Amino acid sequence: MDGEKTTLGVLSIIQKGLGSFYRIFMISGFLILMLGCSGTMKIRSAESQEDVLKPYDGPSNPGVDTSTLKGKVMTGYQGWFNCEGDGANLGWTHWTRSSRKPFQPGNITVDLWPDVSEYDDDELYTTGFSYEDGTPAKTFSSYNRKTVLRHFKWMADYGIDGAFVQRFSHSLHNKTRRHHKDKVLSSAREGANRYGRAYTIMYDLTGMPDEDLIEVFDDWRMLREKMKITEDPAFQHHNGKPLVAIWGVGFNNKIKKRASLRKCKELIEKFKADGCSVMLGIATGWRAQDRDALEDPKLHSMLRMADVLSPWSVGRFRDLPGVKTHAEKYWSQDIIQAREYKIGYMPVVFPGFSWHNMKGDKLDKIPRLKGKFLWSQIVAIKKAGADMLYIAMFDEVDEATAIFKCSNNPPTRGGVKLLTLEGLPSDFYLRLAGLAGKLLRDEIPLTTTIPIKTNKPQGSKNVK
Repeated sequence: MDGEKTTLGVLSIIQKGLGSFYRIFMISGFLILMLGCSGTMKIRSAESQEDVLKPYDGPSNPGVDTSTLKGKVMTGYQGWFNCEGDGANLGWTHWTRSSRKPFQPGNITVDLWPDVSEYDDDELYTTGFSYEDGTPAKTFSSYNRKTVLRHFKWMADYGIDGAFVQRFSHSLHNKTRRHHKDKVLSSAREGANRYGRAYTIMYDLTGMPDEDLIEVFDDWRMLREKMKITEDPAFQHHNGKPLVAIWGVGFNNKIKKRASLRKCKELIEKFKADGCSVMLGIATGWRAQDRDALEDPKLHSMLRMADVLSPWSVGRFRDLPGVKTHAEKYWSQDIIQAREYKIGYMPVVFPGFSWHNMKGDKLDKIPRLKGKFLWSQIVAIKKAGADMLYIAMFDEVDEATAIFKCSNNPPTRGGVKLLTLEGLPSDFYLRLAGLAGKLLRDEIPLTTTIPIKTNKPQGSKNVK
């Protein structure tokens, strides 16, 4: 028995040893496999990144004249929306307050809901919201190439000339967020080429420390070298040079911390030395250095370096009398000053404003008035003598300034408060934007009455 126990004991030790060896072997194999997969994932990620940044080699169809901003109606394209499962690994960015938590009642930052009835199934992502009948609500991701192409097709369908693709500078150092920006830019480039639209980049300097401002120019050089972006037939030019927009110049710090005048001037000089035309997104009160503008004797000398000035006006007036006052005090006088400087002038108009779910403010803070608010601005800038126009924004449902197709039947089950288009067709503001271009180019007569005779949507063909 003792011998048997000894034999069994030895066998037990051997089995344990073999078991430990087996476990070590399996764990080692698993780690090797994971490292291999990780390496493969990194390679694939790198390949994907390079693919996004490669020069455009797809179809390019003629359309708008990309040699000048004159006569153009451009819109701002945020392209900043992500959904869980879209491949960007950014969660529900810009739909929610906490992007890693479900997009559902209690975690929402938008005041308009997109009309996704034309989107294909592979463009839609299920949210935690539902309609009154219990149907789950779905939304889109800007990371989805097909969706960005669809948006640029809408621009073509309704006569919007092109877009300033937003590139927020403060997150250029974040690889994941930067890849998202690169993907959106690549998709916008393809959409502009396919549908004969113009596009350019607008660098938003909000939140960018002075010491990091050089990253903006480094990013631009990377895009020129890798994407050959300025050689693209759809890339917007002005005054015979590729156009770059820099937003957030010459503001005071009352609302947000802004880049210093000195550093902005250095950045402009770099772009000019690189052979670019520069459009500056500036403060409303730039001319008299009041309201939101920086008070500095060197401000105007820096602004005169620009090829185009575009003062921000979103939220600067809130009703029809406010539009009239703003046009008289700012747009009309600004245009006179810009012409004296021999600089282009691109005023900004917007359809309305609300950020209830983002800030807890009043819902529908600046009402759209069924299009009257936007059309009154368009008429005012035409009377003031403007020959180019920036509509803010194409897709910003966060602050409810979006002009793309939005829903009259948002998923409000559970007490969520969302705006509608007041019963207007989902494409109403796209049509209004197209008419703005026609008015600007004297293709239709000036009228204070909105020149849309039918409330039926125009419709849009599928995107391939």
